[in-house]
Amino acid sequence: MTLDRRRIVALDLNADADTAWAHVRRPELIRRWYAWDTDDLDERIRRVFVSAPRAVSDGRRRELHWPDSTVLRLAPTGDPARTSLAIDRPSHEGLSFYDGVRDALDESWVADAHQLQFALAAHPGEERHTWAVRGLDAGPHHDRLLDRIGLHGVRGVPIGGHVSTRRPDGTLIGGTLVYRTPLQFGVHLHGFAESLLVVMEHPAAVRPPHGQVDVTLSTYGLDDALREQVVRRWGSWWRVPVGAR
Repeated sequence: MTLDRRRIVALDLNADADTAWAHVRRPELIRRWYAWDTDDLDERIRRVFVSAPRAVSDGRRRELHWPDSTVLRLAPTGDPARTSLAIDRPSHEGLSFYDGVRDALDESWVADAHQLQFALAAHPGEERHTWAVRGLDAGPHHDRLLDRIGLHGVRGVPIGGHVSTRRPDGTLIGGTLVYRTPLQFGVHLHGFAESLLVVMEHPAAVRPPHGQVDVTLSTYGLDDALREQVVRRWGSWWRVPVGAR
């Protein structure tokens, strides 16, 4: 039986085919974009990208096939310096674990694909460090978390439009909205550290009573002192413990 598949994300990477393929095959390169920093990240990368998938590389065709029928495809574009990335996943029909509201694997792949795109476009060859927090209370309707931190207007900003807000310490932060889906968005933050902020939302229907928010900030090229500064500022902005990651 052939499974129906859904295309959950498709975008172009600022890399030639060989470079793009290496970034989904070599663990040390996958680390520059996949998920966020955890103690077991290297183990997760080996499990997800080395042990689990079947790789197909036949001329112009380069694909990774996972046992759950997820397929990652790389294809040429009209520009030899750019490569098309697409990720397809199986239909939700008949899947008992799908709640009809949010597919966690879909959301993760969408975020990861955009983190890969950002790494290759803005920081090729650089190592990544992340600040991440999971399960923040989205807040009641009269006091939403995204309203408090000044990101409530993102839904009305066009892709490529400017986003700006003022942090609790008084500093301004600005960036460009690079993508948006019904349950997440990504902002390329400008300043001394060109970073990618990914915000993922869990509706109240699946995380009662208010819903939850997950945040990942991908930074590159920062020394230890600057990384510590970023952690403290962002922890204060989102009002979470400094040790969160």
